[in-house]
Amino acid sequence: MANPAALSVTPLSALEHLVWRGDRLAVEAAPGRPTGYPALDAVLPGGGWPTGALTELLIPHFGVGEFGLLLPQLRNIPTGRWGVCIAPPSLPYAPALASAGVPLGRLLLVQAESPAHARWACRQALASRSCEIVLLWLAEADMAALRRLQLAAEDSATPLILLRPASVASQASPAVLRLGLSADQGGLQIRVLKRRGPMLTAPVHLALPWAAARPRPDLATAAGSSADTSSSRPHSGNHASVHALVRPRPARSGPADFHAGAQ
Repeated sequence: MANPAALSVTPLSALEHLVWRGDRLAVEAAPGRPTGYPALDAVLPGGGWPTGALTELLIPHFGVGEFGLLLPQLRNIPTGRWGVCIAPPSLPYAPALASAGVPLGRLLLVQAESPAHARWACRQALASRSCEIVLLWLAEADMAALRRLQLAAEDSATPLILLRPASVASQASPAVLRLGLSADQGGLQIRVLKRRGPMLTAPVHLALPWAAARPRPDLATAAGSSADTSSSRPHSGNHASVHALVRPRPARSGPADFHAGAQ
């Protein structure tokens, strides 16, 4: 029988990596996908969007800056892969997407007759294993439906991002990451509502190409108003406004673009 005194004892420091402490970010099995915004990556477990998992972006209304936040992902869709937008609230404006660097030939738009159809289309896109990222605009879903989406994302190892109303923030969700978005002067304010790690009390502020707090150029005040709207017009080229998916109004001036504040 071996002498107990001769048995080696593993120091606790060697087991440190096996234990997740609640006061620090969890170590993800796979690194996250960089968001394109270092300040946001710094507070996300894995350093970016979770892969093979469900993420929720909670917004007070469409057009607060959510598409500017996601634009780096859509720009980097590799050849042979797809980016999928399911049930967006408005029809995407292709010239603005192209001017922002999105490869339109790799972007799929799926329109759905109901939330149930949208969720079904989302699961089919994930099951194809040919998608680089899947975006789903979804207002109605119970816990069972959300769990099915989470399991589909895990099985496909594909990032799934749901864009949902801010009113559902108090509802339980299987999402591993939940972010609350709101327009901020000069860009976007992000509150981390849920992550694998300690609570983050201070919001993250991101600068976007066009301040979401500024009014839409085609919603300028009526003729005769003394308000000067020239500073609110978006820039062309690589500085396109990327806050919302919406076509420009037919009788508007300025470059074709996305519009902030669209609902």
